[in-house]
Amino acid sequence: MSWLSVVSLSEVPFGRAVCVLVDGTQVALVRLSDDSVAAVDNWDPVGRAMVMSRGIVGSRGGRDVLVSPLHKQAYDLETGMCLDQEGRSLNVHDVRVLDGKVEVWLAEAARRLA
Repeated sequence: MSWLSVVSLSEVPFGRAVCVLVDGTQVALVRLSDDSVAAVDNWDPVGRAMVMSRGIVGSRGGRDVLVSPLHKQAYDLETGMCLDQEGRSLNVHDVRVLDGKVEVWLAEAARRLA
């Protein structure tokens, strides 16, 4: 596996998430207020659906979070941990921006599931 270019940064709106397909895996990209980008699974482990890219981007306790649109659990975008339900988490993927393109490196756990 290597870095895969998935979308232009200009196609990811501030404070929103978008879904991209990375080597067969759905990934939610989130553009944060500081212009950084986070990448997590699009799979909601509680709602059991591919919906995280439809979630609400916000913060809780100084942490950037993505809130599930189904049951409203908040997930820390840095660690993937659910802040509302112990034992639930999202895979967090490495992400970088080069020459205006967002690139993703899938987490090992996501590659095993793809």
